[in-house]
Amino acid sequence: MSVHSEVRKVTTHRLSEMKLRGEKISMLTSYDYSMAQLVDEAGVDVILVGDSASNVMAGHETTLPITLNEMIYHGASVVRAVKRAHVVVDLPFGTYQGDSKEALISAIRIMKETAADSVKLEGGAEVIESVKRILSAGIPVMGHLGLMPQSIHKFGTYTVRAKKDAEAEKLISDAKLLEETGCYAIVLEKIPADLGKKVASKLKIPVIGIGAGGGVDGQVLVIHDMLGITQQFSPRFLRRYHNLAAEIKGAVGSYINDVKSQDFPNEKEQY
Repeated sequence: MSVHSEVRKVTTHRLSEMKLRGEKISMLTSYDYSMAQLVDEAGVDVILVGDSASNVMAGHETTLPITLNEMIYHGASVVRAVKRAHVVVDLPFGTYQGDSKEALISAIRIMKETAADSVKLEGGAEVIESVKRILSAGIPVMGHLGLMPQSIHKFGTYTVRAKKDAEAEKLISDAKLLEETGCYAIVLEKIPADLGKKVASKLKIPVIGIGAGGGVDGQVLVIHDMLGITQQFSPRFLRRYHNLAAEIKGAVGSYINDVKSQDFPNEKEQY
């Protein structure tokens, strides 16, 4: 039986039901129509239109340069392809920090112009006014704690976060605060596995990990990393399910050879 024999949209309510019954949540990124269609048809629960598009689609070193307009373009492209998965779009750097009114305007633009299901933003207590303002408009919010790539210049490193007690305690209190404020789920990035498990057990909302161990409620990876399209990024938490870089280069190499040798197009491939 295929996943799409009975398409039932994954909602925030369904995600909380999955946590309740102990069913792990699968989440992957997508940034364009064709990839999102494949990921959705394969049966993934959540598609994140991540600001990681800044890295894997646009070639920037950090997630900071990507704009709201660019995120809306990627979000709308993904939503047009998706029938089942819950689609969440990242609010990019500078669109919500420090100004809750701008945060609301940014989130409304994403929801209106992409038709996504929810938005995601990074941070705890320091962005809570923005979270409240967005939620007040009826827009679901996914939180993000631990390693926060938009704050990379503050941290100065992509190393594991919350190894020390003070940072771990702040992460737990931020997670509780996000839940109490009304977030429907939280992503935890690159933290000790024990801490990930502890947070997931303390919260009623789903906790999705990326390098946060197996004790959380679900997992997320960047699709380009997981498929082996990107090769220069190899953190411990990344499992490569394919080596598409080699396959793509091989296919392109064969095409070049066939064109040069005049093997392509053959008699059957012309009019």
